Amino acid sequence: MAGLEDLYREIILDHYRNPRNRGELPVPPARRVEGFNPLCGDEVVVFVDVDPAAGAVADVRIAGQGCSISQSSASMMTGAVKGQTVEHVREVIRAFKAMMSIHEQGLDGEGRQVDEPVLPDPAVPLGDLEALRGVVKFPVRIKCATLSWNTLAQALDEAEAEAEAR
Repeated sequence: MAGLEDLYREIILDHYRNPRNRGELPVPPARRVEGFNPLCGDEVVVFVDVDPAAGAVADVRIAGQGCSISQSSASMMTGAVKGQTVEHVREVIRAFKAMMSIHEQGLDGEGRQVDEPVLPDPAVPLGDLEALRGVVKFPVRIKCATLSWNTLAQALDEAEAEAEAR
């Protein structure tokens, strides 16, 4: 198992040292949402451009600073959601958050109290994101890993609310 843990560590460090989709998008048409973890000081800014005609994430970029977990998770997130439909992106968000809460007895992927933990949907492949599975062994770091995902979910919610208001 040590070999797999070493591989996961290398994936995390690679995304931290060489973040994918780093930068900004013009606002508008993109939406800019900031996330902050006051426990450790991690900051993330998610720029997401949703194509309403296609119902898809046309582009996504990240900015910010923080620990290797928060920044590598954000980098991996952009690769997992860019070009995907909003519906699929929401499925990936749920699957990732479920993976992050798998060992937290009594909480689902949204942090709601349940009788049993929610398992990630095996139909939603997480790819490199599986490297972050070990974060659940360190509960204080779960917020680091999920910061960009919560920020992306907020951006999608805001974009959806704006589209409905039109």
